[in-house]
Amino acid sequence: MKVLMFGWEFPPHISGGLGTACYGITKALSAYPNIELTFVVPKTWGDEPAGRTKLLAASEVDLTKSKIRVERFNAPFTYLSIQSKMVPYVNPDEYKNRTESEQSETIKTKNRTLGNIRFTGKYNPDLMTEIHDFSVVAEYLAKQEKYDIIHAHDWLTFPAAILAKKATGKPFVAHVHATDFDRSGGNANPDVYQIEKAGMDSADRIITVSDHTRRLLCEKYAIDISKITTVHNGVEPFQSQTITRHKHSKKKRVTFLGRITVQKGPRYFIDVARKILERRKDVEFVMAGSGDLLQPMIEQVRTYKMTDHFLFPGFITGSRITDLLNSSDVFIMPSVSEPFGLVPLEAMHCKVPVIISKQSGVSEVVQHAIKVDFWDTDAMADAVYSILMRPVLKQMLMNMGAAEVQKVRWEVTAAKIVNIYDQFIRA
Repeated sequence: MKVLMFGWEFPPHISGGLGTACYGITKALSAYPNIELTFVVPKTWGDEPAGRTKLLAASEVDLTKSKIRVERFNAPFTYLSIQSKMVPYVNPDEYKNRTESEQSETIKTKNRTLGNIRFTGKYNPDLMTEIHDFSVVAEYLAKQEKYDIIHAHDWLTFPAAILAKKATGKPFVAHVHATDFDRSGGNANPDVYQIEKAGMDSADRIITVSDHTRRLLCEKYAIDISKITTVHNGVEPFQSQTITRHKHSKKKRVTFLGRITVQKGPRYFIDVARKILERRKDVEFVMAGSGDLLQPMIEQVRTYKMTDHFLFPGFITGSRITDLLNSSDVFIMPSVSEPFGLVPLEAMHCKVPVIISKQSGVSEVVQHAIKVDFWDTDAMADAVYSILMRPVLKQMLMNMGAAEVQKVRWEVTAAKIVNIYDQFIRA
């Protein structure tokens, strides 16, 4: 079975959970000897851990040799100024700097008469043009070999999958990891919505990462529920190391890790911190990540006079994430609307008690986590306080959570995806 898969990012060059999920899925699918997987991204960097997956970069397609007509790249989109909330893990100053540099780089891509298209593979101001260009190259790549399934991850690659399906007649599986209603806090960008809707309508099967997202697709996009299958994400297992703390710190540590934007609920985390510090002072709070609300959150902490109790380490990856989780006493994910949420699973692997919002997909797959409504900061603060004050409760959540998360694996996710593929192959 030959699968042509489209994604916008791949580790280690990722902006968040989408790239992590794509790697977990492709790695698990590659374990099936009867599956030959080709994963196409706008740009590769040469250090991706592809394994058995064939990783292709759209930027490496020679326009002259491929004989793609240059006029095909005249995008039917007007210029769209991407709002900072759509650019993961950058604060306003970083966004301004990246926007200016990437606008300059984008201008250089306009000469498409010879050679390759220079995709940035990022979330730049000319994103819609890159999405269109990617779809044109994807159509060409889809016709170069005989594929059985087309599989696309999230809205950025849906136009590519639509053209690939039209060119080959092969079934298209749309994998929805998040919608713009989640990312924007309820006010979807109409241009993004239109692309999401077109992809979902064109798809022969839609995979959502949670029932939470499945319901949202029915309500907001008018998709027939029988067309949607929920396949929960997994997590890459790793061994928790010895807890490391700041050399002179004896404080308890409560951690937030994710994009600092409205979707992730950072304001609620700060409100919880304020309520905890009213009861005890030996607690420090870490807000790791970046986003459009980073500076407002720093100002809010300053207003509440909690600066001495807060750390803002910025966007972190790899071993720094593991180190942070290992040094935490409690992890909180107070997301307003979370399609899934991988970080709580990583925290559970590190034997960290987890508090998550009921409005998250991950709440559907774990039982040994405390679940509260994102807006109920009194309940959230009570939960944190109880964990810090009651060693028996903390130990129970640590041990049972770590045991439970061992069963939430990408291999389970891949098996369900293969079953969906098989339904089309047998048809």
